[in-house]
Amino acid sequence: MSQSSGLERGTQGKAVAVERLRRAIAQGDVAPGQRLVESELVEQFEVTRGSVRAAIDELVAEGLIERIHNRGARVRKVSLEQAVEILECRRALEGLIAAKAAERAMDADVERLKEYSESLSAAVRDGEPMKYSALNHELHAVLGEIAGQATATDLIGRLNAQIVRHQFQLSLRPGRPQVSLAEHLMIIDAVIAGNPAEAEHFMRKHLDSVIAALSDPA
Repeated sequence: MSQSSGLERGTQGKAVAVERLRRAIAQGDVAPGQRLVESELVEQFEVTRGSVRAAIDELVAEGLIERIHNRGARVRKVSLEQAVEILECRRALEGLIAAKAAERAMDADVERLKEYSESLSAAVRDGEPMKYSALNHELHAVLGEIAGQATATDLIGRLNAQIVRHQFQLSLRPGRPQVSLAEHLMIIDAVIAGNPAEAEHFMRKHLDSVIAALSDPA
């Protein structure tokens, strides 16, 4: 029996490795600058070495991991200054997405957004920051779908991947979900109302708030 028997392989194995490695980086289980040892990841994730290598390649492309000549791969260090720069770029793109979503939203989209408004509010009310964070991420993806701006959506995804650890830490900061909720509800209301200018304005204000919060060490 081969050593890799029973391990996830191929597309499924890669998907498992990508998801678990990205989560480990976000949660700080793997520290910035830490070298990644393939054999350890094979054992930890229960996937083949080929799946681990493919996952590392994908996260290198996303900017989460970097390869060092003759030293393998390590988690990329993204400084606070770099994270702020990324968010400033995202602010322009997210504003465009919000405006396009307000222009294009159909009745079914409006109902979907109303559901997110209720779900986000419930998560904050019930004190579930992780659930709120997941719904927040979903909402931004849904706005991208409604906007139909594939290029901006792809660029946002690539930018977000690089600051996943900073975003995770910010989502757990006491009081942050309450602030974020109010901002997102204004964005949703503007999109539902079909007001592109307001949707873009409130989205940009939201990203300004994220930048300010991230820059504040409190």
